Amino acid sequence: MPEVEGQIRDEKLDAEREARRKIALAQVRQYPDAVLRMRANEVEAFDEPLGALVERMGRLMQEARGVGLAAPQIGILQRVLVYQLADDSALVPLVNPRIVARGEELETLDEGCLSLGAATVVVPVERSVAVTLEASSPTAEPVTIEAEGLEARVIQHELDHLDGVLAIDRTTPEARKRALAELRPQPVLG
Repeated sequence: MPEVEGQIRDEKLDAEREARRKIALAQVRQYPDAVLRMRANEVEAFDEPLGALVERMGRLMQEARGVGLAAPQIGILQRVLVYQLADDSALVPLVNPRIVARGEELETLDEGCLSLGAATVVVPVERSVAVTLEASSPTAEPVTIEAEGLEARVIQHELDHLDGVLAIDRTTPEARKRALAELRPQPVLG
């Protein structure tokens, strides 16, 4: 099973899977795209297009080798996220998610993001170790998740995307400065 390093699956890929990863990443909005700073709207219609969105998000996240993806990351301002902690675990789609309780224990760990240069930008982020979340499934069924560890971290990271917040907003000033320097476009000298 591949190691999850800062929200990105860290593994060697064969040429075909690496090509598919790059194609998927090309569909993920990258910092400083303005949509990444917008708050997503509540989903009101639990219909076929919502199911298709969840399916597309899951496929893109898997191909990009991420562990989570929020709809704003693909330019859709709806409160929808998906995550999958391991290749052999089920994809978890959540619609209109909200945290209803946070544990008191906090932990600082490195986080990467498919919208922040994929595996190149990793910053330390402090988050609750445990959270309780309420949401709906894509078919409008109520969902309650009590998560801890990596699952809680991924949920909080993706929920931030739904509110227009990035990992670089939650890191230390020094780490933010380093990350922004890496994200700054570099001139091409001919």
